[in-house]
Parts: sequence; C-alpha cells; structure tokens
Amino acid sequence: MALRLARRLCRWIVPATREAHSRFAACQYQAGPGYSGLSTEANQVECAVIGGGVVGLAVARSLLQQDREVVLLEEAAKSVGTETSSRNSEVIHAGLYYPTESLKAVMCVQGKAMLYKYCEQHGIPHKRLGKLIVATDSRQINALTELVQQAKKNGVHDLEQLDKAAVRELEPELSCIGAVHSPSTGIVDSHRLMESLQGDVEVMGGIISFGSKVVGGDLSGFTKELQVLDVNTGKKTTLIADSVVNSTGLHAWETSHALGVPKTSIPRQFYARGCYFSLQGLSPCSRLVYPLPEDGGLGVHLTLDMNGRARFGPNVEWVQSLDYTVDPQLAEGFETAIRTYYPALPHGSLQPDYAGIRPKVVGPEEAPGDFVIHDHKVHGIWGLVNMYGIESPGLTGALAIGEYVAEMV
Repeated sequence: MALRLARRLCRWIVPATREAHSRFAACQYQAGPGYSGLSTEANQVECAVIGGGVVGLAVARSLLQQDREVVLLEEAAKSVGTETSSRNSEVIHAGLYYPTESLKAVMCVQGKAMLYKYCEQHGIPHKRLGKLIVATDSRQINALTELVQQAKKNGVHDLEQLDKAAVRELEPELSCIGAVHSPSTGIVDSHRLMESLQGDVEVMGGIISFGSKVVGGDLSGFTKELQVLDVNTGKKTTLIADSVVNSTGLHAWETSHALGVPKTSIPRQFYARGCYFSLQGLSPCSRLVYPLPEDGGLGVHLTLDMNGRARFGPNVEWVQSLDYTVDPQLAEGFETAIRTYYPALPHGSLQPDYAGIRPKVVGPEEAPGDFVIHDHKVHGIWGLVNMYGIESPGLTGALAIGEYVAEMV
C-alpha cells in the first residue's frame, strides 16, 4: 500500500534527530511546499488520527511509538494547531481545580511532568514561573483552603498558602488579602511545542496530510472507510483504516455525525469564547496571577508570554459560532475585573489581542465538565476513539492524553 511504502521510506531516509524535522517528500502523499494531500486512489493505513491540534499530534506520536502506521488528517492547508491549540493562555497548569480522579485532574498532573521533561529534552521555550491564586475578599479565604485540599487529592503537594504580607513581598503591585502559591505552574511556547511534535511524527514515519477534511465514512466493518475531502481541489478520496481517532476539537461533534456515530453517545455541545487583552508597557508581576475560578473558566487572569509581555484573559462568552472577534469595548469590563487584584492598572492601557473558543460539554451555570473520551464501550464501534470537550488543561495534558488514547486504540 502507498502508506506502508511511504512509512518505510521515512525510516530509511529520515534519521531520528532533531535536525531531521524538515518535511521530506518521501513522507508525504503528494509532496509540495507546506502541503500534502491524499492521492485520489484508495489508501490503507493502520491508524488514522483526525485533527492536527496539540492533542491529535500527541496521539499520533504515541501510536507511532507503539510501532503503528499512522496518518494524521488536518483540515488546515499548511499548519497544525490553528484553532484551540494556538488560541489559549499557553499555561502549563499544575492540576489544582479539577475533581479528584477526573480525566482533567489525572491528565493534567501526569501531563505537566511529561511536558516539562519533553520541553527540556527538545529545547522548547518554557518557564516555570509559578502562579498566585488570589483572594480579594475575606469570604474567599475558605475557598483558598479548599483549593489546597483539592490539589492534594489530585497529587499536587507543593502549594503554599500565603497571607497578605507574604504576597506583597513576592508581588508588590498585587492587592489581596491572601493567596495560594503554585510553584509548578508555568508557560510554554505552544507553537514551538506543536512544531516539535509534528517533527516527531514525521521522523517516526507518520504521514501528515494537510488540507484533508473527513466528510463521511463507513465505520461498520472490521476496517473503517473515511471519505476525505481535499479542501484545495474539492476531490474526495477513500482512506481505509483499522482504527480511527477523532481529535478535531471544536469540530468533534461535526466529525462524529459525519461518520455516523450513534447520536445517543454524542454529548451536548457548547462553545465558550474567551477574549484576551494585552497590556501596554511592563508587566506589573513576574508570576501568573489568577482570581478564584468562575462560571465556565478560571477568571480574567494575568499571564505572561515568553518575552515577558503581560496579557489578561480570558473572559467567558457563550457563543453559537466560531467567531474570534475581540470587541474593544470589552476593555472596560476587563479593567474592572483586573483592578480587584491590580488596582494600579492605568486606564486605557489594554489593547485587544486575540480570542479563543473552548469546546465544552456543559453549558452556562453548570458544574465544570470533564474531558470526554469514548471507545467502543460507549458508542459500540470497535476501532474508534472519539474525544469531546478537550479544553483547558488540554495543552498541559496533551502528552498524557496521547498515551491514554493510544492504549485505548
């Protein structure tokens, strides 16, 4: 088969080194600068991963480490991780908030350790800055104590509860009555991370097919037939796979419907948009600063990028479509939220930056949802794994999720 031949060529031609991360023509269907599409003839592969975000890349990498044949289908024409994976705070979370033994808690704590190790080994820019979760009201002190207790249940034992004076010593610009310090929280260059994972996939012989959207299929047989649309030419191709992983993030529901997954197994779908504003001038803090969690998210917090630039967000806006517009008029509400812990924020110093949309399985005023990862035990289809609601801490937990899903496959 064409895929098997391509993979063998990759093993012969591409040395397993960091310098080998260029996209060799031998590892693509129809090689071209920045683009590879499926050939018009039927192809067969052991594992098809749909979706080239950070989690899809991690799944493909883990499958390849098990010596599986893998093709990753990505709808974008030239790049991986163009949606949720590249529109977030780029925070490496510690695993504090999530219910004990939930997938979010387990994947975050395991994934954090794996991610720091991966970044160190592969030269991915990252910083272990630490984070302060602040209480600005005396009624929130008990919530800080409960947060520390929950973190311990999740296996996070490095938190320190601080009083007002201790916080002021660490971050003089902050105004609060107490805080919890999480020293293992950090930041990562998500784009460099995904580029590295993409390189890993290609070096190990995986094939990434850009501009390839799954628009239908037949999953009823021992092998699965995927109808793949080349978004550039409009041509359709049949890809036959022994197993399929749906890692399409915001489009996971659409992909499941297109593949004929039983509707009773598909969870509810919600979108929560989060906007970010950047701060003109120097950052007031050297650490990340978070308020206590709110409905749908973790509140308007202060994060830093790899250059030390401060940005605030995200807010929570429940939306019906994938609209990434940032309304400049939101700045006033952001300023109000930020001044609860940073009262010296200059008026008019916030600039619209970017927006991201979180795929969620719960709606407004509901308890936070967990990652939803289904195999045949739920939907009844052998060889299929569906993932829904992979929002934060999906970036942190990506490598752990990759291993988890590869074992399910």
